[in-house]
Amino acid sequence: MSKVVDAFMADVIAKNSTEPEFHQAVREVVESVMPVVEANPVYKQAKILERMVEPERVLMFRVPWVDDKGQVQVNRGFRIEMNSAIGPYKGGLRFHPSVNLGILKFLAFEQVFKNSLTTLPIGGGKGGADFDPKGKSDMEVMRFCQSFMSELFRHIGPNTDIPAGDIGVGGREIGYLFGQYKKLANEFTGVLTGKGLDWGGSLIRPEATGYGAVYFAEEMLNTRNDSIKGKTCTVSGSGNVAQYTAEKVLEIGGKVVTFSDSNGTIVDPGGIDSEKLAWIMELKNERRGRIREYTDKFKGTEYHEGKRPWFIKCDVAFPSATQNEIDVNDAKTLVDNGCYCVSEGANMPTSPEGVEVFLAAKIAYGPGKAANAGGVATSGLEMSQNAMHLHWSREEVDGRLHGIMKEIHRMCVEHGRDGDFIDYVKGANVAGFIKIADTMIAQGVV
Repeated sequence: MSKVVDAFMADVIAKNSTEPEFHQAVREVVESVMPVVEANPVYKQAKILERMVEPERVLMFRVPWVDDKGQVQVNRGFRIEMNSAIGPYKGGLRFHPSVNLGILKFLAFEQVFKNSLTTLPIGGGKGGADFDPKGKSDMEVMRFCQSFMSELFRHIGPNTDIPAGDIGVGGREIGYLFGQYKKLANEFTGVLTGKGLDWGGSLIRPEATGYGAVYFAEEMLNTRNDSIKGKTCTVSGSGNVAQYTAEKVLEIGGKVVTFSDSNGTIVDPGGIDSEKLAWIMELKNERRGRIREYTDKFKGTEYHEGKRPWFIKCDVAFPSATQNEIDVNDAKTLVDNGCYCVSEGANMPTSPEGVEVFLAAKIAYGPGKAANAGGVATSGLEMSQNAMHLHWSREEVDGRLHGIMKEIHRMCVEHGRDGDFIDYVKGANVAGFIKIADTMIAQGVV
């Protein structure tokens, strides 16, 4: 089987030679699903895998805008419309200097399987720009967003492609993007998710990815007659996902001891309680400060310049920052220090070698496409509310989110159980693949 996988990957790499993140994402899926493909002649004949790795559409465009000094700036915008077999394209927009075609294709490919797992009728896509909102004024961000949407608007719609936020695209950016879409399209529709509550947004949407990652971790631990309650947890990042992961961990009764950003990690041995978490939220969301300021505010805490949290002893780890933030050495350190559950809030935050370490150690490892699907699931719930012109209560949305995460976990167990061990990587990939593949077969060669 490895020879078949290698031959398939050789073709993918030849066609996408400068996109290592995309290669990584494809290989992880192909290694899990190739036995299913080889055992099903219909999938082979229809070349389902070959079609899945090719985006249905790739959009790339220039984004000119004027900064506060009157200088013209030019960025590059993208939208990858990967697969619409089970519904309209759905996936976030990322504004970050690292954005390029390969990273967005990896994210779009992951999104296809993640969205399939949610049980909702949504396909997969991803987009963004190599624009950095950090250090920009609100007016500069507004001008950029308006220019970006002036091109993107012609390619999206509530029944075609529904973007959301991602790294660098929060409530402010979604507001500017939606305003420009509304003006250009001359209609008020649910074309973006993550909107403000007063204009079509959903309760629980900001919290959803973090809450979902914790719900998934709790389900994994429940299979071992265990719980997050009383456990020491490390969290990376300090944005939305990290913040609400910590909030839900505290609600269940766990203890959060780390947060981080691109410059370093803070460690609070006594635990980051609700009051401290509220301070972090104000620091990051309002003042847009750096996480090192935490140690100036709270005594008995540490700041580790240039380090990620994975050297800190813990029971449960929630990587919630960015791709490949856990390398093979980090994974070994986590396992050696007694970590036995990892639930990924970020997209593909563990390197392939790190994943092998987790699987070999037989810890409870929830890959991002399953563990962080709560965000896009709640975006799907926002779409439903928009379509019905309804607004559900916080309790109803949270209840639906919790139910979706339980169902994702059930599907992963169904397709990933190997004796007493559950391989959630295989389970998530195979469950997502079969649903999409069968739908593609039903719809013909399109």
